[in-house]
This record gives sequence, C-alpha cells and structure tokens, in this order.
Amino acid sequence: MSSSDQFLAAIQEWVGVSTRRSMHDFRQFMAGSGLSPSQAQTLMRLYYGGGCSVNDLAAHLGLTLGATSQLIDRLVGMGLANRAETPADRRVRQIELTDTGRQLVRDSISARERWMEDLTDQLRPAEREAIALALRTLTAAALRLEGAPLDPQSCHSQGVPVESQKK
Repeated sequence: MSSSDQFLAAIQEWVGVSTRRSMHDFRQFMAGSGLSPSQAQTLMRLYYGGGCSVNDLAAHLGLTLGATSQLIDRLVGMGLANRAETPADRRVRQIELTDTGRQLVRDSISARERWMEDLTDQLRPAEREAIALALRTLTAAALRLEGAPLDPQSCHSQGVPVESQKK
C-alpha cells in the first residue's frame, strides 16, 4: 500500500470515528431538547450564518415557504428565535436567534465536543503536539480546497458564530 493510500485510509478511519462520536453525543443532546432535526438545523444555520430571511432559510433547508414559516413559528413559540422586520423593507422578515436559542446551540456544540476532552487526556504531551501540528496542516489544506482563508486560526475554520466574528 502506497503512503498516499495509507494516509487516505488513516484519514477515512479518523473521520469515521470522530463523526460517529460527535454525532452520537449531538443526537442525544438534541433528543433531550425536544427539537426536530429541521429545527436543530435551523438553529445551527442562524447561529453560524446569522439572521436571514424566511426565503433564505427555506432555500437552505430545502423546504417550502409554508413549511419554513411553520417551523419558524414553533421556534418563536419556544423562545428560541425572533422574527423582525428588516429596516430596508418592512415586508421582509428577518429571523434571528434569541439569547436562549444561542445558548441552546452552544450547549449542543459542547455536548458534541465533550468526548474530545477525554480523548486529549488519553494522549501524552508529545503526541498532542505532533497531532496538533498535523491537524493544523490538514485544516489549512482543506481550507485551500474550499477557497477559504489559508489561516487555520480564522473564525471560519474554528466554527465561530457570526455574532462573535463581528466583535
């Protein structure tokens, strides 16, 4: 097996394990929250992408405007999102997270990432340093494929929500 094939196999194995662990903990958290997958996806979109119109949200979710409006109604009713007129055109409604909605998303992210702390404790300091360097290199290469900024410390690559990027 070539070194390229070995690298690809190792990366595929890591992505499989990390995705399975992260998604398991995320699904458990979301099941306990009472949110549907569409509601969770909507909250994540608003958290990472900032406020948007109902039309933009419908396009992102692949839902009809009617289904999206109903979904938003439920999130507003739960106190997780707000619907407000946009200053430029009062006919257009901007959907944004409430503080409660933002906190719920942060809690779900923490639940999804909690296992990584246990993983870190399983590694020796030298292993952590070597892996961190390799992951920064891998992240930079992945960002180049996306045409994103080359700095792996950028907000985009760190999964920082739009609200934090503006500060």
